[in-house]
Amino acid sequence: MDSDSGEQSEGEPVTAAGPDVFSSKSLALQAQKKILSKIASKTVANMLIDDTSSEIFDELYKVTKEHTHNKKEAHKIMKDLIKVAIKIGILYRHNQFSQEEVVIVEKLRKKLNQTAMTIVSFYEVEYTFDRNVLSKLLHECKDLMHELVHRHLTPRTHGRINHVFNHFADVEFLATLYSLDGDCRPNLKRMCEGINKLLDEKVL
Repeated sequence: MDSDSGEQSEGEPVTAAGPDVFSSKSLALQAQKKILSKIASKTVANMLIDDTSSEIFDELYKVTKEHTHNKKEAHKIMKDLIKVAIKIGILYRHNQFSQEEVVIVEKLRKKLNQTAMTIVSFYEVEYTFDRNVLSKLLHECKDLMHELVHRHLTPRTHGRINHVFNHFADVEFLATLYSLDGDCRPNLKRMCEGINKLLDEKVL
């Protein structure tokens, strides 16, 4: 299921416009083309990340680049995030999870919902932000994700999960993101608008 042997060029441009233009949508399409070449299923073709999630991911890329001062690393983190999301989506849509794993799916869904509401609440209600609380929630999401894919995916994907969550759950990154007078405030606003939309639509 998780054959990554075909992934040779980690540093290829994200879009035809060149490597400076980051697009979650384009990245998701690239990842899907690779997966589709290995899985002959038309239903997988409908699994592109939706527009709202794509916009949130684009903002996450911008704040990650701002925090790390490393465009290549920011791109790698988002690439890993998108690949993990798509692979879990494929497993779910193809009913690959056992009854026990479906219970974990529901736990993860609830934890992601709680985390999403906390992210928005910390933004909307001034002086409530607690980086340790948010970091703990994100690490709990990471642990549930590891538990969920343990039987299905390779150590390489487990490494991607760690790479993604260890970055976003880092308390220094969260402090940068939520700084009231920091450069990331507009990005956080747009992210929370997108998260609110996903919550309203019951996606999260």
